[in-house]
Amino acid sequence: MNTEYFIAGRIAIKSERTFSKLIVRIAIAGVMLSLAVMMLSVAIIKGFKTEIQEKVRGFIGDVRIFKYDLNNSFELSPFTPDTGTIKSLKNNPEVVYYQPYATKPAIISANDEVEGINFKGIDATFNWDYIKRHLVSGTVLNFADSAKAMQQIMISQYTANRLKLKTGDDFIMHFVQGRPRPRKLKIVGIYSIGVEEIDKSFVVGDINLIRRLNNWKPDQIGGIEVRVKDFSKLKETSTTIYSSLELRLKSESVEEYFPAIFTWLSLLDVNTKVLLVLMMAVGVINMITALLIMILERTNMIGMLKAFGMTDLSIMKIFLYNSIYLVGLGLLLGNLLGLGIAFLQTCTHIFKLDQTSYYLSYVPMEIHFTDVLLLNVSTVLICFIVLILPSLLISKISPLKAIRFK
Repeated sequence: MNTEYFIAGRIAIKSERTFSKLIVRIAIAGVMLSLAVMMLSVAIIKGFKTEIQEKVRGFIGDVRIFKYDLNNSFELSPFTPDTGTIKSLKNNPEVVYYQPYATKPAIISANDEVEGINFKGIDATFNWDYIKRHLVSGTVLNFADSAKAMQQIMISQYTANRLKLKTGDDFIMHFVQGRPRPRKLKIVGIYSIGVEEIDKSFVVGDINLIRRLNNWKPDQIGGIEVRVKDFSKLKETSTTIYSSLELRLKSESVEEYFPAIFTWLSLLDVNTKVLLVLMMAVGVINMITALLIMILERTNMIGMLKAFGMTDLSIMKIFLYNSIYLVGLGLLLGNLLGLGIAFLQTCTHIFKLDQTSYYLSYVPMEIHFTDVLLLNVSTVLICFIVLILPSLLISKISPLKAIRFK
């Protein structure tokens, strides 16, 4: 029989002492809250990064390919992609899909309001999955009739609110060039991405309208949007794509296109690390306090065990077993609390956010089993290592003085 484990169990479960009950409960609560906060912090940060990255990626693409020139305007220079470029994209296993597009600056005039905008032209090969998930009203562009498609447009909820427009309305759009070219367009759909840099700046229409206005050839485009399979390998994939392009073309990743957003997301990782350290410190300090009080409260028992011949190491094991039991109880409650709140938020979105400030209307949660396991194992190991220090106090207790201690 493991004597130390047996005595630790009697102390932890069947003890009738009340002096340290409050401190022990506070220690358990400290471990519980620390683990729950750490778990939720990691889940929220990962959820934020995933959701915001997906918002930007879905509309802009992961990698943009366009003509290499000195053009710094919103209107991309035209080019016709060669067969080598298209073949390299098709054969790249990291590329999910690619689609042509073009952009042209314009001014919307409606309801006595004027709004500057960037017209994004796409064609029938455009992947609508992402836009459909963020569609507020109406439908997507219909390319079945090429003539009608050039008269259709999709705008953001932000632009619709500013110009007091709704699905089915039409307005005049003045395309900016040597002499502004007005075109009457009809709104077929309104979307809300939630990223102000996108909602505020873009509308979606037919690329053939840009071709007609700019006198482009039918196969000329302004650029190619590429969606990659693994976003964590974006830098490597972007480099591979760039190396396979013809000399007149260059590529740009979404991180380079929106540096402010991705810099902000990277700073969130630093905040998470600081919070994890602080929460771990709170839990450890609570457990150290509880262990010291338990040792002082049982000084008389320690003296008797020493008098019976038990070594300091064996007595230390008794209190360490007891501490691990308390840490385990705190971890169990912490997992229930953290996972419960995460599940509740995922199902109900009960905790809301200001979308204009955070790009999201609710607090996102992304729970991974590996994160939960790592936090639990790290908490146990750190607590066990740190609790060895206060348990060394046992070796300083004299049996004679301890037995006489009241």
